[in-house]
Amino acid sequence: MSAADGHRDDAITDFSRRPVEVDGVVKTVHVAGSGPAVVLMPEMPGISPDVLRLARWVRDTGFTVYVPSLFGTDGAYPTAEAGEKTVRRACVSAEFRAFAGGGTSPVTVWLRGLARRAHAECGGPGVGVIGLCFTGNFALTMAMEPAVIAPVVNHPSLPFDDPAGLEISDEDARAVRDRIARDGLKVLAYRFDDDRWCTGRRFAAYRALLGDAFDGRVLPGSSANTEPPPFFRDVVGTPHSVVTAHLVDEEGHPTRQARDEILAFLTERLSPPGGSGTTAG
Repeated sequence: MSAADGHRDDAITDFSRRPVEVDGVVKTVHVAGSGPAVVLMPEMPGISPDVLRLARWVRDTGFTVYVPSLFGTDGAYPTAEAGEKTVRRACVSAEFRAFAGGGTSPVTVWLRGLARRAHAECGGPGVGVIGLCFTGNFALTMAMEPAVIAPVVNHPSLPFDDPAGLEISDEDARAVRDRIARDGLKVLAYRFDDDRWCTGRRFAAYRALLGDAFDGRVLPGSSANTEPPPFFRDVVGTPHSVVTAHLVDEEGHPTRQARDEILAFLTERLSPPGGSGTTAG
């Protein structure tokens, strides 16, 4: 618990905790639900209660949600001090490429393997992937895996030092573009209009790469939750996390509408012929 803010960590008791090995690398993955698979990657500073809230909405819509532990403390409420430490560690980790010129983050190879395994376990037409913030662009890179057919890119923040850049090598960018065009995929994306970590220039770079396959949607920053956890209030310092920390869970609110659009996108793309998902409450 954060004594200053009176908020609790999430014990994650309604998910199974699995060690998953891909190419000799083992990571913890929290899994819940039934139906086609959706890989939901955490945002900084980790698998927060708000990320888990989104995961439960995905689960309750009729999917098996896989939440890999990539950084931070699983279930921890995002304090400013702990969050800053997690960001610093991730920025120097060999698994991530946080700055311009670094190319594709190596961890995406492991994540593509997770998507393959999830598809084999759950069946269905394919796998959905949702990236958030630090992992936002990973959802695009994972589209190199043929099992991935529903990528959702939320407020991608990398590379930190190039607001018009994409966290992907030139070779991988061409491979992703060609795969999306060949298979007729769509990439759904969200940002706030005044987000300084994910700017309009970044969305323009996605559109330049993907053309009409990129569906970038922009919400007014004035609609963001004004009382997010301390990490987002004090460190992020701008409207940013559309469907997690800055979501306002009220009927008709733009951020909840964005959540509903994401769930509808996953349902449309992943439901078996003749099947349908349910709607999160």
